[in-house]
Order: sequence, then structure tokens, then C-alpha cells
Amino acid sequence: MYLADILAQLQSGAETHRITIPENWLQGRTCYGGLSTALAYQAAKLVGDDLPPLNSAQIAFAGPLSGEVEITASILRRGRNTAFVKSEIRSGDETGLSCTFIFKSSRDSHVDYSNVEKPEIGELPDENDLRSGPPEFFTSNMHYTGKRLEMGQGTPRLSGWQRIIERDGLDPIAELLCIGDALPPSAMGLMTEKGMVSSMNWQLNMLTESPLTKDGWWYLDSLTHHAAHGASSQFMNVCSADGTPVMTGMQSVAIFS
Repeated sequence: MYLADILAQLQSGAETHRITIPENWLQGRTCYGGLSTALAYQAAKLVGDDLPPLNSAQIAFAGPLSGEVEITASILRRGRNTAFVKSEIRSGDETGLSCTFIFKSSRDSHVDYSNVEKPEIGELPDENDLRSGPPEFFTSNMHYTGKRLEMGQGTPRLSGWQRIIERDGLDPIAELLCIGDALPPSAMGLMTEKGMVSSMNWQLNMLTESPLTKDGWWYLDSLTHHAAHGASSQFMNVCSADGTPVMTGMQSVAIFS
């Protein structure tokens, strides 16, 4: 099932949304984090017809999500320029995802500054050299080039082009939220032994109200700046096809190895 079809199952006016996570969007035993974040965002958008653009989000990956899930959203506070919306996704009796989305109107300011690192992104991928994941894994819905991960390389950084294959009818913010978590945790580039990893939380900030790119391609960059005691902390950036930073983020990742 395509992303736009999944999100379309959430209907305006419903207090609770119940859907089934498609098996081709799983990441091991749980829903891919980018999809669950996009679902929570879609529910948050539907609580008000006049919400301003998304500015920031705090996402807690509290537990596994699969099969039939329940999605709820409610306004925490609505001010003149800003709205705080809480979204949760539950699987059975357990909360698997808890998010706070901040929607904010832009306003004039004398401060205009940017110092976001711009990685060397190179040329867009060759359409004849694309890869996709196996049908039972969420990467089957995406295009990328080369191997997503090579262990034992001793690098704290993972970077690469990613795009959702079927993008028709997608809200550009939902698309960006879904693709923004597509890379493996960058601490895996430091691992020399196989082991499980799991993102625990994700803080993200939007740098534009209307993210645009070419042919659906986004350049994802993730850099681990600390890893010890079974956890890592990583910085994350997403750039459009011309190298413009559109979203920054930070994640805490559990390492079971």
C-alpha cells in the first residue's frame, strides 16, 4: 500500500483513527518510524482546519507498532501564532508512539541567519542505478543507491540519496517526515559486531514551510557525535536536490550490542 493511500484512511472529524499497518511498511517487528511519524502528523493536521505550517516536532518511539493501531490527536494549546498538538499511536493497550507537533505562523524578524552544514551531495542518482529493499521491508517503498549500510567501516556518518517511489497525492511535509528517518542509525557505521539498534526519540525542526526538491530526491545525512553505554546521539540533516537544508534533527538510539 502506498503512503498516500495509508494517510488517506485518516478522516477529518474522527476522534480516533483505526488502521492496519501494511506489512510492506514494517521495520523488523514494528512500523517504520518515518511512517508512524507521518501518520501521527496526519492525525494532528486534522484537529483543525486552519493550523499554520509545521515548525517542529518531538517524537518518542515508545514501543513496537504493528497490525491494527489506534491514532489520536488533540490540541494542547492554541495561541495567536502557534498551536501545540499531541498525537499518539497505540497498539493494543500499549502506546507505541507519542508526538508533540508545533505548528507556527511565520512573522517578520530582524534576525535572518543560517549556518546549517551543507554536505557534499554530488549529482542526483542515475535512474539506471537504483536500488530498493525486499518486499517485506519498508525500504521496498523507496529508491536509493548503493548499500544502505556497510558495517566495520569505522565511520560515524551515514549519508545518501533517498526518495519515496510513489509520491502522487502526498502532502510535502508528510513526505519529508516519512523519508527523513530512512537511513539506518549512523552508530551502525561504527559497529563491528551485528546487533539490534532502535531509535528512542527524534527531535526535528523544519527550515522551510514548503519543502521542494527534484524528482522526489532528498539527501539524508546522519552523524553520530557520541556513543557509549548502549546508546548513541546523532545529528541529522535533510537537504533538497540543490543542497538546500530543509530539515534538521537529532535522535537518541538504543544499541543492543
